[in-house]
Amino acid sequence: MTTTTPVRNGLRDFYEDPAVPVASGTPRSLRQARMLAAALGPATAGAKTVLDIGCGDGTAASTAAPFLAGHRLVGVDWSQDALRRAHARLPYAVRGELTDGGLPFASATADAVLFSEVIEHLVDPDGALDEIRRVLRPGGHLMLSTPNLAAWYNRALLLAGVQPVFSEVSLRAIHGRPGTEVVGHLRLCTARALRELVTASGFEVVRLRGAPFHGVPRPLRPLDRLACAVPSAASLLLLHARRT
Repeated sequence: MTTTTPVRNGLRDFYEDPAVPVASGTPRSLRQARMLAAALGPATAGAKTVLDIGCGDGTAASTAAPFLAGHRLVGVDWSQDALRRAHARLPYAVRGELTDGGLPFASATADAVLFSEVIEHLVDPDGALDEIRRVLRPGGHLMLSTPNLAAWYNRALLLAGVQPVFSEVSLRAIHGRPGTEVVGHLRLCTARALRELVTASGFEVVRLRGAPFHGVPRPLRPLDRLACAVPSAASLLLLHARRT
């Protein structure tokens, strides 16, 4: 979405707008897919059910699919426009909401949930994590990714008095930060805050990794990849947790 795109009717209309980006970069998707595949193991030990909640156009799930051969992958989103596009990439894509009982699945029926760059868009992340915990089996896996408020360049930008990348003050335009797309971020986490939020919601954190951001200017991308070695300074946070 460009800085001139009007947003008049709130968040629901914003996310139904086909111009709003619904997929993130491939490097993050690949890293997250490998983490999930390692956690689930091969399907020869039994097919597992994986829900991609907030699947958008299905890009992330289709990237993960080769790593999850034999497992059942189901996309979930509440945007009808996103689901229309997801059906072209996924065998199953259904409508659901992250409110109390809003996911169309019985309790304790999913083995894993992909939650890729969704939590930063939510008004009620606590309720969303409660609903995810409801549908996961005990010991089930949560693979959550989100932009890092404390990314290495955001620390420098704040020192210079510039709005951090990923943060937004308007759904209509970019104000005070680098970038050209309005993507509807409402909440941002540091690595520490994300760990504490997920733990407080009834999960045990297994691992936290960093991933690069496709929007970093090309000359800075080698530095961005290096920063992944220190997740607290990486562009994107990849968290693996298990339902307790």
